[in-house]
Amino acid sequence: MSELVYSPDQPTPASTRADRLRYIISRLSKSQAQFSQMVGVDPGYLSKVLSGRIPVSDALINRLVVDLGVTKEWLADGRGGPFAKPQRQESHHTRGAAVYDIDVTAGVTPLSQMFTTDRIVGYLAMPDINPDCPVVRVNGDSMTPDVPDGSLISIREIYDASVIAWGAIYVVQLSDYRMVKVLRRHADPDKIILHSFNPAYDDIEVERRKVLKLFLVEKVITCRALA
Repeated sequence: MSELVYSPDQPTPASTRADRLRYIISRLSKSQAQFSQMVGVDPGYLSKVLSGRIPVSDALINRLVVDLGVTKEWLADGRGGPFAKPQRQESHHTRGAAVYDIDVTAGVTPLSQMFTTDRIVGYLAMPDINPDCPVVRVNGDSMTPDVPDGSLISIREIYDASVIAWGAIYVVQLSDYRMVKVLRRHADPDKIILHSFNPAYDDIEVERRKVLKLFLVEKVITCRALA
């Protein structure tokens, strides 16, 4: 699974922008062709950037900051670490579950690296909400009426993606999308079906190997529940 997790004990290259870009590609375990497709740049352009024939532009840096969550100061100038320091669970545990200003269906950045203190907008203390599970927002109508547009969901990271609770709602991380869907069993064991509650949306067949990360939706929190 491709996920960027920074540890301060791990050395990172800081000499040139190209070095730092190569480091990111290495941490993602991607080839140059796969990485160029992932971030939407021309493979030839990426090759020239990595070889030093053309500089790493500010536009490319801004794209990686948005798409991958890399810190701009590190990628541009080598200052600090490549990712924002994750918030510590114990800092908010007594106040309830941390609510993050994150639309879980927008972007491709691995969620685990987005749960940083600067994104916390509040805390939710409810008896049936696990304080150790982050709370994020869902935009879109593909999962209505069970997950209304704009509702909040409490999610729990799944570390063994081979064990799936069929029929449950998950946040599914693919290389190009993050989606909230019901997971259904496929006749082909190497595939899964991503199902929407809204009948206007067709089922999506996905190869299991292309699922980078799963988060189980433990609770759907609507405005009515918060009233």
